[in-house]
Amino acid sequence: MEHLKRGLLPMRHGIKLSKKQSPKTDEELQRMSNIPYALAVEAFSMLSRYQACAGEAHWGAVKSILKYLKRTKDMFLIYGGGGLILEGYSNASFQSDDDDAKSQSSFVFKLNGGVA
Repeated sequence: MEHLKRGLLPMRHGIKLSKKQSPKTDEELQRMSNIPYALAVEAFSMLSRYQACAGEAHWGAVKSILKYLKRTKDMFLIYGGGGLILEGYSNASFQSDDDDAKSQSSFVFKLNGGVA
């Protein structure tokens, strides 16, 4: 990981992943079996849906996240003083999964101004 280029964002904007990018030949399956994809993807919920049959595009997305984490390892959260203020936000997208047209949702919580 020392030779990775610095990732500016944890995930490239506009990246589209699908089951169509999974390995199709024995050679592709063998090449992916040498990459620790399954170990890395456990922490990434968005990519975990491709864990059973990950292709090179999926591994590239994981590497982008790892680059971002490496670049930001010295960063930390600062929570403001005073009383505890909890804020929550949510987002949803309708039929945004290209493979099975399922909807997706996400959420974020802030505690005293810092994302928790």
